[in-house]
Amino acid sequence: MPAVTAVVGSSSLVVLASAASEGDLSAARAQMGFSLAWHIIVACLGVGLPALTLLAEWLGIRRNSPALKLLARRWARPMGVLFAVGAVSGTILSFETGLLWPGLMGRFGQVIGLPFALEGIAFFIEAIFLGIYLYAWDRLPPRRHLLTGIPIVIAGTASAFFVVCANAWMNQPRGFTLRDGKVVRVDPWAAMLNPASPPQTVHMVLAAFMVASFLTASVYAVALLRGRRDAYHRAGFVLPFTVGAVAAPFQIVVGDWATRFLSDYQPVKLAAIEGVYRTGSHIPLTIGGVAGNNGLEDGLKVPDGLSLLVGYRADTVVKGLDQVPRSQWPAVTGVHWAFDLMVAIGFFLLALGVWLLLAWWRTRRAGDGLLDRRASTLLLALVALAGPASVVALESGWSVTELGRQPWIVYGVMSVRDAVNPAPGLMTGLWLVLVVYAAMTVATVYVLRRLARGTAVPVAPQEADVRGYPVV
Repeated sequence: MPAVTAVVGSSSLVVLASAASEGDLSAARAQMGFSLAWHIIVACLGVGLPALTLLAEWLGIRRNSPALKLLARRWARPMGVLFAVGAVSGTILSFETGLLWPGLMGRFGQVIGLPFALEGIAFFIEAIFLGIYLYAWDRLPPRRHLLTGIPIVIAGTASAFFVVCANAWMNQPRGFTLRDGKVVRVDPWAAMLNPASPPQTVHMVLAAFMVASFLTASVYAVALLRGRRDAYHRAGFVLPFTVGAVAAPFQIVVGDWATRFLSDYQPVKLAAIEGVYRTGSHIPLTIGGVAGNNGLEDGLKVPDGLSLLVGYRADTVVKGLDQVPRSQWPAVTGVHWAFDLMVAIGFFLLALGVWLLLAWWRTRRAGDGLLDRRASTLLLALVALAGPASVVALESGWSVTELGRQPWIVYGVMSVRDAVNPAPGLMTGLWLVLVVYAAMTVATVYVLRRLARGTAVPVAPQEADVRGYPVV
């Protein structure tokens, strides 16, 4: 077997090792994929839930609403728990990045280190102000306490931005020059602010707010279906659902922007998404179907649809998978179905938002922004499904981003096989990680359920003076 050479800066570190086996390569990919899929849900809640909490607190202060104030207190508790859990899963991911993919970090660590460093700073800012926010209830005036939560939202959003910038660089590598296999002339800012950063970061941040909003709204939709139509539960439904419904149309516009970006910068990924095998014009848009010998088969085809979406003209030329060797084709069926599922759920969530708008218009109950008792049972049932559906859309979109780049870990520069750790035994690490995440899932669900049943006031053991706080 040939030697594996990892280049760090201007020096070379030569490591003699056998190439990773197919089993270990698959284990590394599965471990990283599972860890990311788990972490991204908690990360989205970590971005969106603080914003919902602050919004509830602000409206509660402004309207002197006990229901909204109580919502803010209740949401603050899982916010702290999820931040801690996200810190653990994020730490696991950071170790996995170095241990599983030394080829990537060894060669390009100096290129993409900046967004990770900035994310660390944002994380610590978020942690500091989260502690202040959670333990400053009744120790600061209400409006001053509200201000301590603003850095949490800003830092959480910034953390998501910086991490997605690193992933965007993997799709559009910039900010370095390869000379004789060595990385030279590194520009970290150009690497972080690469062409893929704007569409990917905006798409991800909006997704975070939508997931947090629809998941929260789904909990209260179930409560409303069970007959708990008091002001507290109506506010807990309407507030997050309104945020998610407002974000939905913007997300669809940004999604269209991201797809057009692919047509210019990652045409192979777009070709895999739509199953375009051959370059040409008048390319149809295919819904469903599976990859066959000549393209997607058994799907619903919209004539000229893809060409119209990409260039607003039926004769727009769309590049196909024939632009690259077949060994560089992504898994067409998986990428295509993940994309279709994401889009379908996105329009489903948009339709729910339009439905709620029409219900509001019909009842003319805009004064307090709460749901009328005559709200449709069907609407509430669909919103109860919208929370899990938003998570499915999130995971589907992330799958498109990652699977559509295959076989590259750094698009067009380094393959996944070249980046993986060649040491044997990666399958053992996969099983260990599965056990750890299973335990984390059980513990997180248990704690959140206990919090949901307990008092609304965040009480630390040393703070007996808040135990008697009156709540509604």
